[in-house]
Amino acid sequence: MSYQNILEEIENEILTITIDRPKKLNALNRETILELHRAFKAAKDNDEVKVVIITGSGEKAFVAGADISEFADYSPKEGKKLSADGQEKLFDYVANFPKPVIAAVNGFALGGGLELAMAAHFRIASDNAKMGLPEVSLGVIPGYGGTQRLPQLVGKGRAMEMIMTAGMIDANQALQYNLVNHVTSQEELMELAMSLAQKIMKNSMVAISTAIKAINANYEDGVDGYEVEVKGFGDSFGTEDFKEGTSAFLNKRKAEFPNK
Repeated sequence: MSYQNILEEIENEILTITIDRPKKLNALNRETILELHRAFKAAKDNDEVKVVIITGSGEKAFVAGADISEFADYSPKEGKKLSADGQEKLFDYVANFPKPVIAAVNGFALGGGLELAMAAHFRIASDNAKMGLPEVSLGVIPGYGGTQRLPQLVGKGRAMEMIMTAGMIDANQALQYNLVNHVTSQEELMELAMSLAQKIMKNSMVAISTAIKAINANYEDGVDGYEVEVKGFGDSFGTEDFKEGTSAFLNKRKAEFPNK
């Protein structure tokens, strides 16, 4: 599939999606959001893709934010539609993606960039990463899930401070806040992402997909996450992966999951 603003590469069943607008510090415009949606949608149906890594091109930025020039003159109605469409097409889509999504954060992840990273299932960062939600400095609030996901990850008080001050935190502070899982050098960032993806793929992808759904259910209003877990646990007993995993364990051999 041909794209203007993103690059794709599949290697050993790992899809790397790179946002490629380096002159704009990989800022998200409507076209890039739509291309990312198309890329994730294609990956969902591609049996050759087991894990997705999302990152930004160049050394300066993962995604430095949204492309403000696109919506500076929007009306309230247009602003609401911008937020709703973006959440549906990309941010919620990534958060609920049935395959693992790792954000490899290199450089700036600000505004919509941090919101995209937070939508991923977990994050790793290079030691030069800077993260923040500076929207209130523009007279607006985060509109792609930032007010919801940041408190879930770092706690209410820290999220309030980060959003109210519009400030940035560095990679080590992000690690301390539990916003990222690992910090490494920029040179080793993708190597670490690949290593984590390979560890994930040794396990049942069917079970992982079910686990993603169950974990996310804990954060959905009106949904009993325990019930989702019970159902997912029970459903697992009907999969070929369960038969293979238990057989391998009992026979003291390495499991070869069919991912069915």
